[in-house]
Amino acid sequence: MTIRLHGYYRSSAAYRTRIALNLKGLAYEQRAHHLARGEQRDAAYLALNPQGLVPALEVDGTVIPQSLAIIEYLEETTPEPPLLPREPQARAIVRAMALVVACDIHPLGNLRVLNYLRGELAQPEPAVERWVRHWIGSGFAALESLVQRHSADGRHCFGDSVTLADIFLVPQMYNARRFGCELAALPALVAVDAALRELPAFAAAVPERQPDVPA
Repeated sequence: MTIRLHGYYRSSAAYRTRIALNLKGLAYEQRAHHLARGEQRDAAYLALNPQGLVPALEVDGTVIPQSLAIIEYLEETTPEPPLLPREPQARAIVRAMALVVACDIHPLGNLRVLNYLRGELAQPEPAVERWVRHWIGSGFAALESLVQRHSADGRHCFGDSVTLADIFLVPQMYNARRFGCELAALPALVAVDAALRELPAFAAAVPERQPDVPA
């Protein structure tokens, strides 16, 4: 099986996909598309992924866009180690945690949204940064409560093993730090993030260790 990941070193969606590939022990090639230079809108890439976003995963000639779809595909085709609990209610809770990031936080801080605020709506940079911090803070406040309720060891979002929720948390915490978010009121998220970043699969996926990171 040939796997190629189209991404960008600092894309949090590509970051979470790298974590999942690493956890599954899958070898993959990376193709970088520099988002700040608009390379994701190049005709050749749009022919692969008409949405013009990263990540996209090529698997033996089939292109899968959207990080959640990619990770669910990896879970179905490479079930070990599992990223979702066996029990249906537990699976639903883990998915809900991941979706707090995927649906309620990440889209509002996406580069194309921020560029629209800067360009079309003529918002100054401090206002754009306040926007990002507001939506990260709002989503993280809810996620903090969920993690306090469902973490069994203080090192994982749910239970005592890595799940889909952890894969989504760590890249969003990276973004939170980039934008100067206040994290003192989120002790559970801070502790889980710190523990996860020590794991090899997470450490290898950090933006600073990717081949397209600027010199």
